[in-house]
Amino acid sequence: MTHAAPFFADIADGPANGAASWLTTSDNRRIRAGHWPVDKAKGTVLIFPGRTEYVEKYAMTAKALVNAGYAALAVDWRGQGLADRLMKDAALGHVGSFADYQHDVQAVMDHAASTNLPRPFFVIAHSMGGCIALRSLSQGLDVQAVMFSAPMWGIQMSQGMRSFAWGLSSLSLPLKFDEKIVPGQRPDSYLLHQPFAGNALTNDAEIYAALRAQVTAHPELGLGGPSLRWLNQSLQEMRALARIPSPVTPCMTFLGSKESIVDPAAIRQRMARWPGGVLHEIKGGQHEMLMDNPEMRSSVMAKTLAHFDAHL
Repeated sequence: MTHAAPFFADIADGPANGAASWLTTSDNRRIRAGHWPVDKAKGTVLIFPGRTEYVEKYAMTAKALVNAGYAALAVDWRGQGLADRLMKDAALGHVGSFADYQHDVQAVMDHAASTNLPRPFFVIAHSMGGCIALRSLSQGLDVQAVMFSAPMWGIQMSQGMRSFAWGLSSLSLPLKFDEKIVPGQRPDSYLLHQPFAGNALTNDAEIYAALRAQVTAHPELGLGGPSLRWLNQSLQEMRALARIPSPVTPCMTFLGSKESIVDPAAIRQRMARWPGGVLHEIKGGQHEMLMDNPEMRSSVMAKTLAHFDAHL
């Protein structure tokens, strides 16, 4: 049985029929799923957002999916959006273990099954969602095809900074300061302190302003920097994932030439050994290619929809 959850239609630039539900995970965390149904849908696209993101941010992507005949479902991972926050300081991005996100994935799949969402299922996974999705696929996630947008299979940093990140975050666990924010990170949303000029997300000023307006209108959706535990657990998970074989799920991945958050080398290495996998490197693309100028957005979505249509 599902229960209705808040859905902020005032900031969701998507189909008019969007709604949200509370889901309870097997380890008793409350997360939120947003759903955009379609009559006689071809299938359902499950949207796995990145760190700090929330259901309403993907309403624009849902609009493109719905217009193409696909239902869409997005999730607020534990610790972000309206899902249960894991710390007294709700602005701190935190997780006990990256394996915990798989409880969230299972809750989404159980919800999709119990509410008879139209099959087959597909996945769009962005940034941290790409890390979570790769693990899910390796464990047999029942989807026909996947699209990754700037997947977090590595974090972009200098070798010196990488050594420091590993060292400090590893020390934080036994010395019990793992709930502190990563040095250099801020407790408020990136969108609220970073002007459009020089931002790492998008080339589109209107979209950047709209994203900023979303977390201004509903501050409870915002999230600041990650904890040292989140950093350590993410580094461990990305290292572990780099060692596993690529799944057989048909895969298409997008990487922007101006990517400055995730590690392009890790993406290229993974895609070079993904059977039949296709990597599109987008000239001028930053981290949010689904939320960039209309030309880039429509090109990425057209390729994604063709990819899904080919695997119906």
